[in-house]
Amino acid sequence: MPKPTADYFARLGALVAIDDAASRPTRPVLEAFSGTEMSTIPVATAEDLETAVDRARQAQQGWAARTPAERAQVIDKFSALVYRNAESLMDIAQAETGKARIYAQEEVLDVAITARHYATNGPKLLADRKVKGMLPGATSVRVRHLPKGVIGVISPWNYPLTLAVSDAVAALVAGNGVVIKPDSQTPYCALALAELLYQAGLPRELYAVVPGPGGVVGQAIMASTDYVMFTGSSATGATLAEQAGRRLIGFSAELGGKNPMVVTANADIANAVQGAARAAFSNSGQLCISIERIYVDKQIADEFAERFAAFVSMMKLSGTYDFTADMGSLASAAQIDTAEAHVQDAVAKGAKVLAGGKRRPDLGPFFFEPTVLTDVTDDMVCYGNETFGPVVSIYPVDSTDEAVKLANDTEYGLNASVFAGSSAEAQAVAERLRAGTVNINEGYAAAWASTAAPMGGMGISGVGRRHGEEGLLKYTEAQTIAEQRFIGIDRAPLVPKNIYRAITPTAVRALKYLPGR
Repeated sequence: MPKPTADYFARLGALVAIDDAASRPTRPVLEAFSGTEMSTIPVATAEDLETAVDRARQAQQGWAARTPAERAQVIDKFSALVYRNAESLMDIAQAETGKARIYAQEEVLDVAITARHYATNGPKLLADRKVKGMLPGATSVRVRHLPKGVIGVISPWNYPLTLAVSDAVAALVAGNGVVIKPDSQTPYCALALAELLYQAGLPRELYAVVPGPGGVVGQAIMASTDYVMFTGSSATGATLAEQAGRRLIGFSAELGGKNPMVVTANADIANAVQGAARAAFSNSGQLCISIERIYVDKQIADEFAERFAAFVSMMKLSGTYDFTADMGSLASAAQIDTAEAHVQDAVAKGAKVLAGGKRRPDLGPFFFEPTVLTDVTDDMVCYGNETFGPVVSIYPVDSTDEAVKLANDTEYGLNASVFAGSSAEAQAVAERLRAGTVNINEGYAAAWASTAAPMGGMGISGVGRRHGEEGLLKYTEAQTIAEQRFIGIDRAPLVPKNIYRAITPTAVRALKYLPGR
């Protein structure tokens, strides 16, 4: 199965939201497996972004005038097109990121599922609803959800399909326009999805892809859009949140994580081993919600570590456009340098490598073996800092209480995982973990793929939520319309003021006895 062709890149490149793209400076886009140039992408300016926002703002007025059901029909068609074009989408995701095809497929399916979810449920969530008024029967109250306008999306390189469009489809169903700055490493994934959105009937100006540096295009998004959705590091998220606060615009972000797994004494070890491998090494560990810390009860820790290391050592690394690889490469030189530095620092300070731990230049420039560490201490860089690569550490613990305490001993709070002997035990542990999502018998996908449920982080792992009701309604402004009938709030007709003032407190207290008050 070949990587994307020059003709494919040329077709997608024509969709960049830059008027004179052919005359602009460009930057190379590399194939992650080989580190060689596949194509180039024009570099946008702040003025290009502002032009895209202006056009999206004009187009958004007509889009918002359509009913939610009409908007949802376009997104439903898009979902079907994603399924139909899955092979080419997997190709471009692999080419730009180096991920194994199984995880490229996971990403494509996630895009289709999320789009279908909001196409199906969006109109119901956006429907006007009546709520109880001040005076039952006399006060009629209706709540509406209006689009915010133009949503700015700043998406990362690690899941360049999912994170380019999953937030956007919710914003579009809600009646907004979207302007997106994809990461400079992965612009063609966003353009591939733009092509399908346009084929589904979305006006081109409503989803504008503007590639360029964060310090230029990203800052222009912060300065000109009406709401910003960001996925990336906690440090950058904090800076952008401050900028959004100064403009008093809404801001939502999924940020970093140093995610824990808890394996209790009576857990099924074989199941936990397989689940831990998936949780730690999906997308080569370049996943905000991947597991980097495993707390295992000492009663089974040695056996777990031995079986886990053996399992990981047998994983197949490969840079192929097929389903033969268990893990692909990392996405860039920066990523492999970080993973190697964390492992070398840990080993130099006394950690043991149970599996992996080395670069694999024989496979490609960014390949690094899936790595299992033990004897990691708090003076090591990888102990509390996110590696964002294929490195996981095992920590034996005396009890579940100790595991929960250590799992929660972090500023992060994005995702967690539990493997226990029974559902009741696992549920009890999950409720004690401070994380936005907790998966039982799975590392991340059970919660992530449950699109009806909110997904996001606590602590420095995020602001707001994607998915679920919150993932749609955050892109709207709630409007309350209250109509007073028959009797005024100030006083009833023909009732003297002194009498009205005397009976009002008693009448208000009596409201609590009415149904639903």
